[in-house]
Amino acid sequence: MKKSKSVLIDRHPGRSAQTIGLAKELGTSPDLIHEPSVGVVGTKGDSQCYLGVTDKVDAIHARLRDRIGTEPDQLKFRLVEPQYTVATSDGIRNGTREMRYSLIGREVTNDALCEHLEASGLAGTIAVVACDKPPVGTLAALLEHNEPAIIMSDGPIHPGIDPKTGGAIDIVSAYEVAGHPDPEYRHHIACHACPGIGSCGGMFTYNTMQTFIGVAGMQPLHMVAPASDDPRRLNEFPDELVHYLAQLIEMDLKPRDIVVRDSLRNALIVALAVGGSTNVVLHVPEIARAAGYENFWKDVMTPEEFNHLSQYVVPVLTDARPYGKYSMVDIDQVGGVQVIVRELLEMGLLNGDVMTCTGETLSAQVNRLNTPNPDGKVVYTVENPYKPTGGLRLLSGNLSPDFSAILKLAGVEGGLGDNLFRGKACIFNGQSDLLKALDETPGSFQNNDMVIVRYEGPSGSPGMPEMLDPTARITTLCRERGIVIALMTDARFSGGSVGLVIGHVGPEAALGGPIAFIEDGDEIVADLNTNELTCTALDDPDTLAKRKANWEKETAGNGGTHPSCGIADTRLLQRARHSAVPASRGGGIHPNREVWVREPRDAERSGFIPSNKTRPSTIKEF
Repeated sequence: MKKSKSVLIDRHPGRSAQTIGLAKELGTSPDLIHEPSVGVVGTKGDSQCYLGVTDKVDAIHARLRDRIGTEPDQLKFRLVEPQYTVATSDGIRNGTREMRYSLIGREVTNDALCEHLEASGLAGTIAVVACDKPPVGTLAALLEHNEPAIIMSDGPIHPGIDPKTGGAIDIVSAYEVAGHPDPEYRHHIACHACPGIGSCGGMFTYNTMQTFIGVAGMQPLHMVAPASDDPRRLNEFPDELVHYLAQLIEMDLKPRDIVVRDSLRNALIVALAVGGSTNVVLHVPEIARAAGYENFWKDVMTPEEFNHLSQYVVPVLTDARPYGKYSMVDIDQVGGVQVIVRELLEMGLLNGDVMTCTGETLSAQVNRLNTPNPDGKVVYTVENPYKPTGGLRLLSGNLSPDFSAILKLAGVEGGLGDNLFRGKACIFNGQSDLLKALDETPGSFQNNDMVIVRYEGPSGSPGMPEMLDPTARITTLCRERGIVIALMTDARFSGGSVGLVIGHVGPEAALGGPIAFIEDGDEIVADLNTNELTCTALDDPDTLAKRKANWEKETAGNGGTHPSCGIADTRLLQRARHSAVPASRGGGIHPNREVWVREPRDAERSGFIPSNKTRPSTIKEF
């Protein structure tokens, strides 16, 4: 336990009384109460995502208890009772005001686990995580605590089957039929879209982030893809996790030894290669911060390098929902995410020398798993990819001066002729107004409209909700009418969103960002050749100054908060309103909007440069 910050129970009778009682109730020896503590944690919430968590936590806890004791081959630790965090259900609350709590749930998970890990002083932790925000909050807390720890995904849900067509459907299918005129059909899809247990099954945010956590080294790769109800999660993985944790403690290998500059870069490259969720660029700055790197986009990877990799170096290798056909359970059937990792390693795109929670390097872990080659149907090769370019693109320009706007290129279904979209601004000061228009006057939306939803950012909403409900309806509208409607917002998107959608536009409207100064009918240009997002009218200094002055007058007349901002009517929402940092810094809650880092460290360069052996001319050092 070198340089351990773990809390030990001393010999004070008052502090020993409950630890002795707990040891007896948990079936462990009271002689171990003065040893470092180990335990299991899980994430919980109101959705199917979390229904399998308790059983897995109980199974792991039982295996851990069986290994604890005073005999030579046992683990000499104090065992603590499992603890759980709480979260909002993204799937149930999307499109409602309650969705404001979703991203905040990442922060609440971090805070709750911080309280448990630090106050209980855990010297070893196994975490079972579900949905998409709680896993990131869990990882952040483990990185800040920085004692040996390992994560296991609860697992994805199986796709639903439409009994009338035999086709696979999921929660995104249900959101896409929200505007269908037949209520019986809408109910039919809702009844069959999400059978069983597990988190969203496509390459939405949950599976994007589970893949990220695995590649970053904090989750065994073979535990990412199996379904939540896969027997391995109860019968095999618990023993493996306890073995890995014991090994991490013996090696004194801690989360910050694993999550380093190159492992973060590896994980983001894989997120590009799986056509992952835009939320990954919101979560990676927060994960990097917790790992000790204050500003991901300066310390670990610049936006320019990110775009170069996505545009020229990293292809999409998976035919996965929402932009493709298959789900994570299909990826598991062809070998798991380790197939993708192996392919990228062999093609020179990842640094295989970084350490992982299994006590091996990334390359060694992939080799030990006897990872098969891509099947060419669900997972493609780098040489013959599913899509030639990566799934995401960051945009600058006069609407995104802090280079925060993100486009999910893998999900674009039209409108980018010559990599350029030129449209007319259609303003909505809040998601609810847009949903009302889509419900009541869907015919009012025209080809090449750029729908703009603002005052829904981290501070403005507050909470930066997802836009799955409106994006799903707009996607359906575009498919039915053969038109293109783009959507731009200072909020964010579900990993299930497709279409020409641009999120995280910053600075946000609530803080006086340029998105606040757009007016109906303004020309909006998204140029993927230059990676810029612009409002032509705001190129004129006089126009910009006049509109900014009007905005400042409105804000001053409303006590310093623009009247279009959402109502912050709880203490938690008030914290977000006054403490949230920009999306480019993770969108988290920090004192005085200043990103806080525990024990900052430098992002040491390894000398490894990602390259694609099939495209040698694209190698570029930043």
